Amino acid sequence: MEAAVGLAIARPAIALVPFRWLARDMGQHMVESTPTDQPEHKAVLQRIAWAMAATSRHLPWECKCLAQALVAKRMLRRRKIPSTLYLGLAKDGKHGLEAHAWLRSGTMILTGSQEKDQFKIISTFA
Repeated sequence: MEAAVGLAIARPAIALVPFRWLARDMGQHMVESTPTDQPEHKAVLQRIAWAMAATSRHLPWECKCLAQALVAKRMLRRRKIPSTLYLGLAKDGKHGLEAHAWLRSGTMILTGSQEKDQFKIISTFA
């Protein structure tokens, strides 16, 4: 339920709120959390990753990568688990530039893992 409500709020927020305002809530700019796994966080990370994937598949609207990363980051922050949100760009022959967002905590990629290797990291928030 937390993921669904978060995604319902994130979608219009991304469309209506200036990015600089959203960025204030993402964490410190150009900083990364430690890539060290904390065994006590593993179950929570897996549940949040599953909740984001399952919820975004079943909602009646499209849940893009930035919305998923923002909501999962907020869920982790509520649980005091460090994470890093990545923003990346890639050249696309048809459309010019394509953007992607993903979220990492420890060594686990919670959202956006499938396409992340195709993108050059341009910004991080931890």
